[in-house]
Amino acid sequence: MANEFFAVGGSDIAIWLTPGGSGILQVFIDGDKIFDKAEEGGHPNLDRVKEMKAVLKERLSA
Repeated sequence: MANEFFAVGGSDIAIWLTPGGSGILQVFIDGDKIFDKAEEGGHPNLDRVKEMKAVLKERLSA
């Protein structure tokens, strides 16, 4: 998923991974949570990743 985000943002974005317990997976853009594995019932599918990429692209163009 990080590669997908880098494909959109290139060097204009920073991505970091923070270890968490119990398989936590959350994605934030500028402090806003756009994905939470626990809330959405599992890992993102391809369509959900595309949605997150669109949000990132929108934020970068703003």
